[in-house]
Amino acid sequence: MSILFTHAYYLSDDPKEQKIMKPYPPLGLLYVSGYLKSKNIDNDVFDSTFSNQKTQLDFILEKRPKVICIYTNLMTKIEVIKLMNILKSEKYNYPKIILGGPDVTYNIENYLKAGADYLVIGEGEETTFELYQAIINQTNLKGVDGIAYLENEQIIQTNPRTKIKDLSELPLPNREAIQMQRYLDTWKNNHGQSSMTISTQRGCPYTCKWCSTAVYGQSYRRRPANLVAAEMKMLKQNYNTDAIWFVDDVFTVSHKWLQEFKDEVLRQDALVPFECITRAERLNDEILGLLKEIGCFRIWIGAESGSQKIIDLMDRRVDVDLVKEMIQKTNSIGIETGTFIMLGYPGETKEDINQTIKYLKEANPTHYTITVAYPIKGTSLYNEIENKITNQLDWATSTDREIDFKRTYSRKFYNYAVSKVVNEVESFRKKGLDSIKHKTKALFANGIMMITKHI
Repeated sequence: MSILFTHAYYLSDDPKEQKIMKPYPPLGLLYVSGYLKSKNIDNDVFDSTFSNQKTQLDFILEKRPKVICIYTNLMTKIEVIKLMNILKSEKYNYPKIILGGPDVTYNIENYLKAGADYLVIGEGEETTFELYQAIINQTNLKGVDGIAYLENEQIIQTNPRTKIKDLSELPLPNREAIQMQRYLDTWKNNHGQSSMTISTQRGCPYTCKWCSTAVYGQSYRRRPANLVAAEMKMLKQNYNTDAIWFVDDVFTVSHKWLQEFKDEVLRQDALVPFECITRAERLNDEILGLLKEIGCFRIWIGAESGSQKIIDLMDRRVDVDLVKEMIQKTNSIGIETGTFIMLGYPGETKEDINQTIKYLKEANPTHYTITVAYPIKGTSLYNEIENKITNQLDWATSTDREIDFKRTYSRKFYNYAVSKVVNEVESFRKKGLDSIKHKTKALFANGIMMITKHI
């Protein structure tokens, strides 16, 4: 075959994920592969998740494709650049390399100079199809919307690609192209149940400053409810999956769609337990009841902070008390809850962190995750702090996660703040000796915070 899809995430190189062991397949890549397949363009997919670079290169050498499409994001960028450098050699017959994914949109020059022949900017299905045709048939590239490339050392960027309005036109992801059983077994062996992913929408209508909209834009487009239910039933029948993770940013944004979805799930006998992410103001008693009826077992409800001041600085447009109330209501009807916390956002003080601890104790989510804020290029947050960046990093060997900027306190302060928050909350939740142990750790973290305030 003349075209091959791959990525550069290797589970064996990710110690954090090796502890968690909840990998999911590259759904976006499989969507593009499935789209080309629907256009009668056969293609190979090499899923690197459970593999390594050597095996990946051996596979490419065996297939000898003319075009290689690689998905890249801020997590895999460094490995993608290494892979490109190897592939651009006589041994691999100098394949044309196309890169796509959220990281390319605001790093066009960097990726092209790092060795990419073409970049797909935004949604990948139609653009990759047209670009592949132009490469194979040697036709004019400037007629392909949504791409960037170098011509006489000058960057050429074509017109933006119009977003796909009717998502019912999209074929299902080409899951058959990869060893899906590896994912199912990994989940089953580590957690007692398997899980698979489904995307029901593209874009997000909200304006959170830290969130990247590089691929799907600030929009809201939804797949018809009957097609989503049919996909659930297919996964249930073909893969015997125990659960589904809806990857959408705000699953309950449309209550009308949810009602249609519920009707279709019940009509098609497509019920599979699932978890999703949403916003507090898009939940109410009726919607919670609906979600429970069709198998929702966990809802992630974002606040990002327990401080309303920080939430407003993020342009989250939600009331922290409403988030707390919805987490409590969700818990009360037997659905697990999760929430996301971000520390170190510009302007955050120790008092804001204490409010976050209070919020977590009172809301009492089943699960919570905490990260130190980092600016992704192209976001409003990045634009706001760009002139406050304190470390100049080499783009090709670093990621956005490593960017630091002038905050209220030092980065070390916020690193220990994560420990303080976790241990304060766990001390509150635990009893006896466990509670004392966590309280001691929280006090230690607080002491180091004070020492590192300005270091």
